[in-house]
Amino acid sequence: MAKNTVNKAVTDIEVDRSRLFESLSRIVIKIGTTSVTNDDSTVNTSFLDDIAAQTSALMAAGKEVIIVTSGAIGVGLLMLGIPTKPKEIPARQAAAAVGQGELMRYWSEAFQNYNTQVAQILLSYDFYSDRVKYLNLRNSIGTLLGYGVVPIINENDSTCTNEIETVFGDNDRLSAMVASKIEANLLIILSDIDGLYDKNPKVYPDAKLISFVEKITPEIEAYGGDPTSMKGVGGMRTKLIAGKICEKAGCHMVIANSKIENVIERVVAGDNIGTLFYAAEENVSNNKSRWISFSKSEGTISVDRGAMDAVIKTSGLLPKGIKSVSGNFKRGDVVSIECGGAVFAKGITDYDAQDIEKIKGVHTDDIEKILGHKDYDNVIRKENIALLD
Repeated sequence: MAKNTVNKAVTDIEVDRSRLFESLSRIVIKIGTTSVTNDDSTVNTSFLDDIAAQTSALMAAGKEVIIVTSGAIGVGLLMLGIPTKPKEIPARQAAAAVGQGELMRYWSEAFQNYNTQVAQILLSYDFYSDRVKYLNLRNSIGTLLGYGVVPIINENDSTCTNEIETVFGDNDRLSAMVASKIEANLLIILSDIDGLYDKNPKVYPDAKLISFVEKITPEIEAYGGDPTSMKGVGGMRTKLIAGKICEKAGCHMVIANSKIENVIERVVAGDNIGTLFYAAEENVSNNKSRWISFSKSEGTISVDRGAMDAVIKTSGLLPKGIKSVSGNFKRGDVVSIECGGAVFAKGITDYDAQDIEKIKGVHTDDIEKILGHKDYDNVIRKENIALLD
């Protein structure tokens, strides 16, 4: 694979996508609100039928397909007679609860035309942080796929406690996390844009479409901007976050325009459509490291520069280098590790917050004297630490 040091040059790199995708076995398709619904927020039934047809064709060819869909809130607002998006979270939750069932009805009807069953799965962020929930989810999805059922996933907006549409970002991040955890080979993000541009094509007529991204560098991240439309909330920034998740998981990602005819089948066949984010094997982190990286932090441990350097050099976190602790976390929780206000790692702690508060800044030999016990020399062992980009 060719290397590039200047990001402008990525547009000139030719990649044989058909060869890259020839052994795809499991594909996640993320569909944005602007694709699922029409301008008046009604469900675009012809589009759903087209997706069902392409998905069924892929399944007939031996591929496993999972769909991550948006649009429940918009559909619910229409059903409730609310003309614009309300700012109040309870109103959006109510719209999500009403709209989700209606949206699934349309998906089910679309797939019935091709004798394919679908299953609804609603997720909240803790599916990734709670390992038991994650394992149950993976087993459930695996079983559904084994029966030839298409899992259709959405964020559980009706019960989430965070601000709706800020947890995952119009399901871009959710789709990448799902792809990561179920070991998908390819994530296809369908939206109302053609892919990643070097600048906003709606503002700059000379904007260039980038067809291939070998690695998401800070320069590439700078291309991410505001949401592309009033209906969706994802924007390019959340799609780049999704790309970084896929990059670590060894899952390729393609952003493509949903209006392209037979877009899914053409992407899988290797047509040069949209932007391909390449997942190099050498950049793939192990499953445990990915789980730690993207799990919700229950607290923060602040360390000095010496401790940060030691952790980066693959050492564990000793109490001596800890400056302060925040949060009421317990042993076994995932916590952030920061230095100078910047989080550079996450880890599974072997001591709870109260105990760390007592032993911060002390030598390892003094842990048992202070606490009356010593489980480990390190507050966080090196095998339980994941460095962040």
